[in-house]
Amino acid sequence: MSELISKRRRDRRVSFLGLDPILSVSVFLLLSFGVVLVYAATRDWFASNNLDPQYYLKRQIINVIIGIALAFGATLIDYRLLRAYTPIVWGIGVLGLVAVLIPGIGSTVNGARSWIAFPGGFQIQPAELAKISIIVGMSLILSERLSSDGYPTDRQVVQSLVVAAIPLLLIVAQPDLGTVLIISASVVTMIAISGARSRWVIGLLTLGVTGIYLAVASGQVSEYQLRRLRSFVDPLADPQASGYQLRQARVTIGSGGLFGKGLFSGPQTNGRFVPEQHTDFIFTVSGEELGFLGSIIILILFMAILMRSFAIARRTTDLFGKMVCVGVISWFSFQIFENIGMTMGLMPMTGVPLPFLSYGGSSMFATMIGIGLIQNVYQRSR
Repeated sequence: MSELISKRRRDRRVSFLGLDPILSVSVFLLLSFGVVLVYAATRDWFASNNLDPQYYLKRQIINVIIGIALAFGATLIDYRLLRAYTPIVWGIGVLGLVAVLIPGIGSTVNGARSWIAFPGGFQIQPAELAKISIIVGMSLILSERLSSDGYPTDRQVVQSLVVAAIPLLLIVAQPDLGTVLIISASVVTMIAISGARSRWVIGLLTLGVTGIYLAVASGQVSEYQLRRLRSFVDPLADPQASGYQLRQARVTIGSGGLFGKGLFSGPQTNGRFVPEQHTDFIFTVSGEELGFLGSIIILILFMAILMRSFAIARRTTDLFGKMVCVGVISWFSFQIFENIGMTMGLMPMTGVPLPFLSYGGSSMFATMIGIGLIQNVYQRSR
């Protein structure tokens, strides 16, 4: 009996202290950067309009605290036990996506019915949390090696694609093109890394390109999203909206130079020349106020998170844990690349937040749960 109690105490210590230090420090530093940048992007405009300049600062601190609690909670239970609850996790994600499409429950922002509003000004975006559901669901199926050569069978690949397709179709119905692209890229990566036949990867890439073309040609993509795509090709195509935003983002990033204008001293940021700067375009604040060197530090922290997560995925011998890590890594990688590329004019504007930095609750919560799952795999593979 005493040995059992001692084992439980050791397990608790592992859950509390057995976190990957590089991953933990990198995440904490990025979260700190995010809080400061959100404050820098909003303080002057709120103060000039006789509003609380710390409004977004306070709310982002709350988001970070909740996110850290969710990440810690995700490490408390052995991730291998999550297998039994995967259908429930996936089902909750799908129910959230269905609920947001019901009139009177879902609310429309920027042409997409993506949010569920609650009393007190609190909103949640089910599509963000659905990323976790899809990753866990696909990982469960792809980690079951039923074929003689130790790779997923065609049937398993089809089953995993069905698990991803149902939530994706619901997100398309909103429509939320940015989230669809991020999840789709993560799905293809998970299929490729699982060892499935190469024809599946080639077929999915072909299907994705064809699907985008048909969606645009058939008018399924909203006019708001079409204007964003046109602005990527020609910034002068929509000079008063998407084109303006893209041009101002480039000007803001470039104006910082090597060392930046100084924290809270960016004229473009303080003048609020970049719309949605505290959310999708938060990286422009870094470019202007922290300069090239400050932005490089942020990129190094992102790289540290991805590299440590990749190392954890390689070290674990459990296929389910490995696939969960691969799913989270691919999600983070594509979203970081898309967001930063978007602000620099290298990628189309899709409205996806920058993980750990952008203001918002749903994205922060989902991102931190993803980090918690990776830490969980690290703890159990030591």
